[in-house]
Amino acid sequence: MDTQAILKQYWGFDSFRPLQSEIIESVLADQHTLALLPTGGGKSICFQVPVLALEGICIVVSPLIALIKNQVDNLTQKGIKAIAIHSNLHPRQIDLLLDNCIYGDVKFLYVSPERLKSEIFLERAKKMKINILAIDEAHCISQWGYDFRPAYLEIAQFIPYIKQAKIIALTASATTLVKNDIIEKLGLKNPRIFKQTFARSNLSYSVFEEEDKDKKLLTIFTNVKGSAIIYVNSRKKTKSVAEWLQSYGFEAHYYHAGLEPHLRNQKQDGWINSNKSIMVATNAFGMGIDKPNVRSVIHLDLPSSLEAYYQEAGRAGRDGHKAYAVLLHSKADSQYLLEQIETAYPPINELKNLYQMLANYFQMAIGSGFNQSYLFNDYDFQNRFNLKAKAMFHGLKILELEGLIQLNQAANTVSSIIFNISSTDLYDFRIKNSNIDNFLKIILRICGGEVFDNFVEISENKIAFETKVNEKEVEKILDQLHKINILIYNKRSNLPTITYLTPRLDADLLPINVKNIELRKKRDVSKAKAVINFTEINNRCRTLIILDYFDENSEKQCGVCDFCLNQKSKTEDTKTEVLKIELLKILIKPLSIENIKEQFQNYKEEVIVEAIKELLEQELIAYIKPGILMEKIK
Repeated sequence: MDTQAILKQYWGFDSFRPLQSEIIESVLADQHTLALLPTGGGKSICFQVPVLALEGICIVVSPLIALIKNQVDNLTQKGIKAIAIHSNLHPRQIDLLLDNCIYGDVKFLYVSPERLKSEIFLERAKKMKINILAIDEAHCISQWGYDFRPAYLEIAQFIPYIKQAKIIALTASATTLVKNDIIEKLGLKNPRIFKQTFARSNLSYSVFEEEDKDKKLLTIFTNVKGSAIIYVNSRKKTKSVAEWLQSYGFEAHYYHAGLEPHLRNQKQDGWINSNKSIMVATNAFGMGIDKPNVRSVIHLDLPSSLEAYYQEAGRAGRDGHKAYAVLLHSKADSQYLLEQIETAYPPINELKNLYQMLANYFQMAIGSGFNQSYLFNDYDFQNRFNLKAKAMFHGLKILELEGLIQLNQAANTVSSIIFNISSTDLYDFRIKNSNIDNFLKIILRICGGEVFDNFVEISENKIAFETKVNEKEVEKILDQLHKINILIYNKRSNLPTITYLTPRLDADLLPINVKNIELRKKRDVSKAKAVINFTEINNRCRTLIILDYFDENSEKQCGVCDFCLNQKSKTEDTKTEVLKIELLKILIKPLSIENIKEQFQNYKEEVIVEAIKELLEQELIAYIKPGILMEKIK
């Protein structure tokens, strides 16, 4: 099947977006490919379509479980077999999924970069018919990128295991420095580089210095109807702003990573399915969500970098219609942004103490835990060790950047089970344990025979209804069956996980690279200053400032940002004043509106109408009869 037919069959599109077809051709021609497409530019199709045109499976490396889950769900809904392996799964479940990738009809396997180091994964990968390796969010490989992920640096070591695979790296935002880092650190050979302009002709960027941001918000939402996102820098603020908007009659939701998964999904779905709702969120919201009709994205607080701002603002107007990206700032915001960077880099001794606290919390011995994931109740951890939330998360982030741990936000996973014994042995067990026989019968009826060979997703609530016991009792029975090895119960969890990327080390001997940390801190300051500079410049087109940052040369002004509109207004005001003088010269005699338009064909009609309106208001001209104007005699 050709790529055009695949696009039509699975996505329903008649044609590719700009550069998509060329990127796909490059991949199919077995050339190393780097695609730099802005947010909403359709990056995923660039590797998903060629995979469907080839035999075999594609391994997709992606940094976030939420992003992975979103793409897997989208492919599954299209009837394409895709699976994800992540830290929320049981080891046996991972084992079975990898077998499916070798012997089944799976087309896409999504993994985090850390998974590529796993010995079991490497051995299974050798047996897979891998057609494409797609590295999504490839900017994560660069320390100069805005979301550096150390494990991305080790992708190059995985590539020799899949010599037959075609390679494509993709990102929505990369400076020249980051682009060169991607090529070098992935070991791309003579890559074809495709870069779409970072300019968005339908997106109007505006920056306003406002001490009363609430008042400005009301003005914006009074004038701009439709769905919107408001980005703020704290979880507490998401709720307070949303409730304040609700008090003015707006349909508003709030979202942050600390909410339980079912609540996050509920709020996200409510926003996606509405054409007028506003989502107030931290930067945890938006990645991987395809909602084309967002009319405005408002930043109430300064973003940490222009890369982050460009991606977040770019979630507006993906349908191609006019949309607005508005950044509101006050005099204190710039200083606060720089101060936040200071707090984001705690002293080394605090990092060592935090690492030891984790070991105590999980009761881990030195040398244990490599590649193991542990449920992490952050609130319980904070309280037990008397830590402040921000200090704790900043410390965990540094430990993650040092390649010691990986903190995974809670994913919306469902429970699953698989029987550890044969159907014959289970029958014997039921006879000997008649008190649980009915419960097991219902489990078998719900799950079917597949539950002896594969993990089957279950709903504790449904089992409770069928067995006429409460949900807590269902969980208790499944836990007991798990403990005596009758089945494996992979229980849903609302908690994040921490995965150890090395065996647990002696905290006093923790190999923390102080020089690298200082470099990252300087990088963060530099990126913050670029944001501050963006807010302070008021004499240049906003799009051109962004293009400069991403090393894209252009002098073509966007015409729709706050600067361009202001310039346009001034130009039109000047034209109107000149035209008024010219009109007074010719209206010494009566003239019709049509006569005036004929004499001033080099002026737009709206400028002529505005000039006549102002002269009438100033009582310098008057209608002497319908449609006929003349200078007013004083």
